[in-house]
Amino acid sequence: MNLLIKDNQKYFNRIQVIVDGFIVMISYVIAWYLRFRSGFFELDAWYLPLEVYMQALIYIVPGYLVLYAVFLLYTPKRVQGRRLEAWHITQANVIGLMSFILILYVTNEPNFSRLMIFVFFVVNVFLEVLARNLIRYFLRKIRRNGYNQKHMILVGYSRAAEQYIDRIAANPEWGYSVRGILDDHQPRGMEYKGVKVIGSIDNLLIILPQNRVDEIAITLGLDEYHKLEYIVNMCEKSGVHTKFIPDYNNIIPTKPYTEDLLGLPVINIRHVPLNSTVNKVLKRAMDICGAVCALILFSPVMLFTAAAIKVTSPGPLIFKQERVGLQNRPFSMYKFRSMVVQDADKEKNKWTTKDDPRVTRIGRFIRKTSIDELPQLWNVLTGDMSLVGPRPERPLFVEKFKEEIPRYMVKHQVRPGLTGWAQVNGYRGDTSIKKRIEYDLYYIENWTIGFDFKILFLTIFKGFVNKNAY
Repeated sequence: MNLLIKDNQKYFNRIQVIVDGFIVMISYVIAWYLRFRSGFFELDAWYLPLEVYMQALIYIVPGYLVLYAVFLLYTPKRVQGRRLEAWHITQANVIGLMSFILILYVTNEPNFSRLMIFVFFVVNVFLEVLARNLIRYFLRKIRRNGYNQKHMILVGYSRAAEQYIDRIAANPEWGYSVRGILDDHQPRGMEYKGVKVIGSIDNLLIILPQNRVDEIAITLGLDEYHKLEYIVNMCEKSGVHTKFIPDYNNIIPTKPYTEDLLGLPVINIRHVPLNSTVNKVLKRAMDICGAVCALILFSPVMLFTAAAIKVTSPGPLIFKQERVGLQNRPFSMYKFRSMVVQDADKEKNKWTTKDDPRVTRIGRFIRKTSIDELPQLWNVLTGDMSLVGPRPERPLFVEKFKEEIPRYMVKHQVRPGLTGWAQVNGYRGDTSIKKRIEYDLYYIENWTIGFDFKILFLTIFKGFVNKNAY
């Protein structure tokens, strides 16, 4: 069975390479027709025929296949995410596009249409993502039906073993089948969701030589880690693929990542993509451009709101409130004033509640529609806030929540946002703080520039009208 799985993987990889080669050629031909024959683009008086363009495929096809291999596009699809695969396809094609144009420049070839090459880039990315998702759908369907399965043994009964079984049971398309658990403390025949304890850890000496399992997953409890070296040595001698699933989820309930320190593996407790200088610069540039565009776009709304506040309620137009931001630093956050002017000491210790008498008539409307938040675009420009991120809270509540809610303070590792993942999922205003933090942590650990654009897009449909704002 182990050999069958390996042969199947090689077979699928070879098919994928052939499919990729055809897609590159088809995309290239389609791009030529779109550029020169579709009527979508203005034509020059003279252009190279398809036959001449086709000669370049001798170099383009193998070049792109090498790029796909470099960007890990021939790894098993069992648990690889679609978005990650699509991102790798896009990265490979960007490198291919830049290389193609560079070669044309170096060889002084002015007759190849640069626009046609860009059309090829768009078509190729689209068809490649589409084809790979169709293959993924086919593979997952046959795995759901019991074919191309990987048979596994878990070594050690622990919380990690239970969580692993839970995920495999919930995702049959992964094609994993757990044959049993080996453990020194649980009785033979004990069962968890259909998976039984079939013996002690020493039974590996009998199971491994039989070559009937494709993978071993080490799921020891923390108190049994002294057995780890012994188990790994047994598995390495047999040649069976072995993975280690650490039982530290309750200790480090995050998304850790490892780095190599001159051969010493170091586990970082939390992965924060925005710790990267490149990502910081990219996000800041997006914030500045976005805030400037938003200020121009919403300036009529802001002028009308300012006039309405001035006419309907005495007091300042802008309300300034202290909030806690990046690295726990306090800053002044700006809003259109939506309440009657009140004593600062009374205001800062109290939540806004339903039918709160302090809220003005115009204030109720601008709070419901989030118009009161628009002055925070200035906070974005000054660097106190970002367009997207966890919402900032007042110092009093930060002190309260950090004692009550685990990992609450992690949100201050990034700039607070005008909108965020929690907000577009309905957790803003008078809603669960714990759920809000869950969504904030997911955003922090899974940030990409594409994720920010997705949140901004969803804000248009879900984020402006706030039913929980009073």
